[in-house]
Amino acid sequence: MLTRLHDVVGAAFRWLALGALAALLVACASAHPPAPADAASPDYRYIIGPGDSVNIIVWRNPELSMTVPVRPDGLIAGPLIEDMQAMGKTPTMLARDMEKALGTFIRDPVVTVIVTGFVGSQSEQIRVVGEASKPQALPYRQQMTLLDVMIAVGGLTDFADGNGATLLRQSDGNKQYSVRLNDLIRRGDISANVDVKPGDVLIIPQSWF
Repeated sequence: MLTRLHDVVGAAFRWLALGALAALLVACASAHPPAPADAASPDYRYIIGPGDSVNIIVWRNPELSMTVPVRPDGLIAGPLIEDMQAMGKTPTMLARDMEKALGTFIRDPVVTVIVTGFVGSQSEQIRVVGEASKPQALPYRQQMTLLDVMIAVGGLTDFADGNGATLLRQSDGNKQYSVRLNDLIRRGDISANVDVKPGDVLIIPQSWF
């Protein structure tokens, strides 16, 4: 009888401990301020990164026009140009740099650069880790929201604590914000939708229950 009572008391204490731990986790999650609803920058310009494909058009010089990938070291190469830095530049900046380089060989070159395959540098990506169906890094696009991100990663797993998720914002000095993914995805509460910014990391923890 005493042994059974001891087991019951022990089980009760374990459940109390788990409940206290869960409450502590919820308190920690809620300690972060809510993510700002509006964060998109109207003057955002895409920054080229490794893995991108760029279409380079040299006016009146089709033999110099080309589509090339940006190498992992951030450089591109083509006719008359070797190892030019592309990573970290906007398409317009790269076009102006190519005009300067080609000006040594042809008269008054006019270059247009169009990005046709988007990967982006790490500072431009939205990274999703934890209990998403398909955790991955996504290229940022203007006015991208949390809902867009969750659609791209296939939503939450069955074990996700969506309302305990945090958004780490590198552009704010790695400040963390709380986001309500359960409310957004599973309850359709559109008020839980917020803007994301280039470099954001969405961290989705596992639920304890």
